Amino acid sequence: MFELERQRIFGRSWMCVAHSSDIPDSGSFLRAELGGESILLVRGRDGDLAGMLNLCRHRGAQLCLEDQGNFGKSIRCSYHGWTYGLDGRLVGVPWRDKLPPGTEGRHLHSVSVTEWLGYVWVNLNDKASPLSEQVDPLIRERFGETNPIAHYETEHLKVAHKITYDVRANWKILWENFDECYHCPTMHPELCAAVPQFRGGYGTVTGPQGLGAPLADEATGFSMSGRPVAPMLPKVPAEDERTFYGILLWPNISIVFVPDHVFCMRIEPQGPHRTRVVGEWLFHPDVADDPTFSPEDAVKVLDMTNREDFDACERVQLGAHSRHFDDSQVHSPFEHRIAEFRRWVDANLAQ
Repeated sequence: MFELERQRIFGRSWMCVAHSSDIPDSGSFLRAELGGESILLVRGRDGDLAGMLNLCRHRGAQLCLEDQGNFGKSIRCSYHGWTYGLDGRLVGVPWRDKLPPGTEGRHLHSVSVTEWLGYVWVNLNDKASPLSEQVDPLIRERFGETNPIAHYETEHLKVAHKITYDVRANWKILWENFDECYHCPTMHPELCAAVPQFRGGYGTVTGPQGLGAPLADEATGFSMSGRPVAPMLPKVPAEDERTFYGILLWPNISIVFVPDHVFCMRIEPQGPHRTRVVGEWLFHPDVADDPTFSPEDAVKVLDMTNREDFDACERVQLGAHSRHFDDSQVHSPFEHRIAEFRRWVDANLAQ
């Protein structure tokens, strides 16, 4: 089943794989795994990103084993010296006159790549439909006509803190957890103290369309202490100065928008029973570049929530081994999005 998901969901969807700052300069690259393929993402001299399979077109050797770095001006296969430009085009072959006709056209296999919200998104289909066709319906469903995302100018923010979690659970169990807040009063007292709406069993992604959740009456920021850790982001309107927004963008991104920062969580399925989760806290560059700045107070509340969630997900994964796992489940009205998520997975697997 995981192999089928890898082919028909991860291998066909736009997947967020990195923050744009991970590939900053001309020649810099990042290696990613997607849908069973090793991908190279390379920043060109013009500043644009190119995406290509990490596969030499001569004998199929992987070109790069490092996670990230800088190729300089070209990509060279260490096996026989075939050389490619930063856009994946073949530019050099030893003894080209001895090789078969058409060798000059053996450029690297390309994949689709785009940048949105300051993140890098990849689709294995080199002629994929625009990313907007995947995310816009989810944004409209969540926010209606009141989409607040642009106010946070996420593409201009910087990563001030990053945590990578290794979760011993299937990726779908994580999404089903994020798709409901019925568990919030039981498991997340700190989160409910910061955002009291969560005590009612509906989070921002399962409650009324378009509405954010107000922070606690005494809170002036979303943090463990209830105080802001940075000035409010410049374009956030006054009516949202104490508002929490969240959105789930299947299959691998969850984003939280609060007045002074943005939190982005990336879900990276590793196998049937394991998921890597990358959480990044994004702040205005003036704040993130200040050597005296500490995001710790803001990080604590979501880091604690994440660890509580992942512990529960691992418990569900253990329960999934029971022959009575399916008939042991019943869903409350608070968990209606779980059924929606399961229908979405089934529809993709049936294609």
